[in-house]
Amino acid sequence: MPGYDYKFLEKPKRRFQCPLCSKAMREPVQVSTCGHRFCDTCLQEFLSEGVFKCPEDQLPLDYAKIYPDPELEQQILALAIRCIHSEEGCRWTGQMKQLQSHFSTCAFNVIPCPNRCSVKLTRRDLPEHLQHDCPKRKVKCEFCGSEFTGEAFENHQGICPQESVYCENKCGARMMRRLLAQHTMAECPKRTQPCKYCGKEFVYDTIQNHQYHCPRFPVQCPNQCGVPNIAREDLATHVKESCGSALVLCPFKEAGCKHRCPKLVIGRHLEETTKSHLTMMCNLVGRQRQEISELRRDLEELSVSNDGVLIWKLSDYSRKLQEAKMHSNHEFFSPPFYTHRYGYKLQASAFLNGNGSGEGSHLSVYIRVLPGEYDNLLEWPFSYKVTFSILDQSDPSLSKPQHITETFNPDPNWKNFQKPSGSRSSLDESALGFGYPKFVSHEEIRKRNYIRDNAIFLKASIEIPQKIMA
Repeated sequence: MPGYDYKFLEKPKRRFQCPLCSKAMREPVQVSTCGHRFCDTCLQEFLSEGVFKCPEDQLPLDYAKIYPDPELEQQILALAIRCIHSEEGCRWTGQMKQLQSHFSTCAFNVIPCPNRCSVKLTRRDLPEHLQHDCPKRKVKCEFCGSEFTGEAFENHQGICPQESVYCENKCGARMMRRLLAQHTMAECPKRTQPCKYCGKEFVYDTIQNHQYHCPRFPVQCPNQCGVPNIAREDLATHVKESCGSALVLCPFKEAGCKHRCPKLVIGRHLEETTKSHLTMMCNLVGRQRQEISELRRDLEELSVSNDGVLIWKLSDYSRKLQEAKMHSNHEFFSPPFYTHRYGYKLQASAFLNGNGSGEGSHLSVYIRVLPGEYDNLLEWPFSYKVTFSILDQSDPSLSKPQHITETFNPDPNWKNFQKPSGSRSSLDESALGFGYPKFVSHEEIRKRNYIRDNAIFLKASIEIPQKIMA
């Protein structure tokens, strides 16, 4: 965890601030050779990138000469801060080291319910919760006198056998719930009776008329196939699918067979024409494969840009950022695009919560080369200038958009700029591209209108000489 980020009464002096995270140092350590101090965690993260130099003066570092600085830590813990719940109304101030003790009495601190009901709430809301909302509070039923927990009482309500209720048939009678079943079945003047075929309930004197329309009433097959007692609503399905006397088309009709016969003898037709049916199916599969292949090629040609510019809209940005925070190194991929007609096939990717040195603080962007249709006609390695931008969505009529842009020339020794193998796919997460782990910070993105309507736009453009495009 980086340095302390509490609400200080006064901004901490520079000597208390970590040069890496710009916050009050947490567990400060000192480099004895140069005297610079950092958060222990910040320095470890910096060194984990393989750079064994002091971040301040770039002098070589030796792990054996990095020591904790308890005296400075005590000075930092003595700094005056506000409660972290000050914006919610807490007026406490004190030394940083007293914060945990304050939490034991802070009315705005979130604590678990003492009844262990799994709810967490602020201390000031606890009395109301214990009295009215806690599922494990004690409640007594006013009808039967039994005592329950709040959770059990909610289940008991509506089923208490001693509670006085009205007849559900609206006949006007009122009685204890335990007597209701007998009344409904044998005594109620408005009782209902289920149809013995469909099970639906009707007032007793209307059930006979219902049977003229009942979907489950048994009827005879019009084809006189001998199957008895077919439900009225199943008759059409029976005639179409089950009736042995009904005429049916051959199951291979889609493959070209036009035979039609009673369902009882369709099996014999299938046995006698197996070879011809197999030939029909093989021809059909061949035609479908060819159509699918042609459709895929057409779709790829329509969807891939070939002007060397990618405008990539990342919609639903807030949800995707949270998803990236929950899953470390979560990478989003752009649609592929070509540098020019018959050119290199590229793809951009983004880590919304950062990657590598930018993880947790920046948006990281990369680009990589994918296997393309024209790779055998191109020069390798890929060597053309690449420009990344995050686009300012401000209204141009009100202010000049301020896009954030970075440009680099590909390193010819980087493996991803060599001619790609045909096995690398557009979603091969093992092949990280070349780019910027610290392209733009989360703080900078929130400025101006880089996020608008919960979406950001990333642009990747390739500078191709006109003579090559021609």
